[in-house]
Amino acid sequence: MKRILLSGWLSVSFAWAGQEERGEWGGFFSESQAVGTMVVVDEREAGGSSGVYQKERAEKRFSPASTFKIPHALVALDAGVVSDEFEVFPWDGKPHAIATWNRDQNLRSSMRGSVVWVYQAFAREIGLEREGQYLKKIGYGNADTSGADPFWVEGELRISAQEQVAFLRRLYRNELPFRVEHQRLVKDIMIVEAGRDWILRAKTGWSGTVCWWVGWVEWPTGPVFFALNMDTPQRMDDLPKREIIARKVLRSIQALPSEK
Repeated sequence: MKRILLSGWLSVSFAWAGQEERGEWGGFFSESQAVGTMVVVDEREAGGSSGVYQKERAEKRFSPASTFKIPHALVALDAGVVSDEFEVFPWDGKPHAIATWNRDQNLRSSMRGSVVWVYQAFAREIGLEREGQYLKKIGYGNADTSGADPFWVEGELRISAQEQVAFLRRLYRNELPFRVEHQRLVKDIMIVEAGRDWILRAKTGWSGTVCWWVGWVEWPTGPVFFALNMDTPQRMDDLPKREIIARKVLRSIQALPSEK
């Protein structure tokens, strides 16, 4: 346990120690009329740039919302409530506002579509106390599973952008206290897009007031980790801004290819 928690602490310390405030990234937020933060840890061998915009906010904890599906999938696999990416979770026929939720799901589709009811079923089967123990073991935010259902959206679970990056760095290296094959599977279902020599793995989240986009871009020379959160006063109208801003930041440091 001490070794695991120390690994997480070192990850956070590395991110904080090597970062500089990147005020110029604020222009990308201003262009979208958005208020938020972005953390980047660039581990490419050939340079790049690591930094943070709005460091104080980057250290503030918010509800992880659906970015929690990343550790939640790992917990579900480890606890045996899901066997693999092919297991089918039958839709109960109750209609949801999001059309893609109104069908049977598997681990891959429920991650891609951010299907809340699948992960609520995981939480019920795992149990809140056991899930909290898992979160303490991996040092995930405040590890608090109390409050309203789902606890990762409406409840008391909180995590900062800095902690998101620290967690993702451990996942990238298969350093979390889960079976390596489970960590590799979750990374596989996180893929958003890819090019000839790069892969983007990421997950969105929205609590109703704050939205997220977290993940990393893999290059032959190393990964570039990122975590963005921002306020959503216009609610769903603000959601597209998170990827727009994050992609602009990543392109500005050549962590994503330029738009054609």
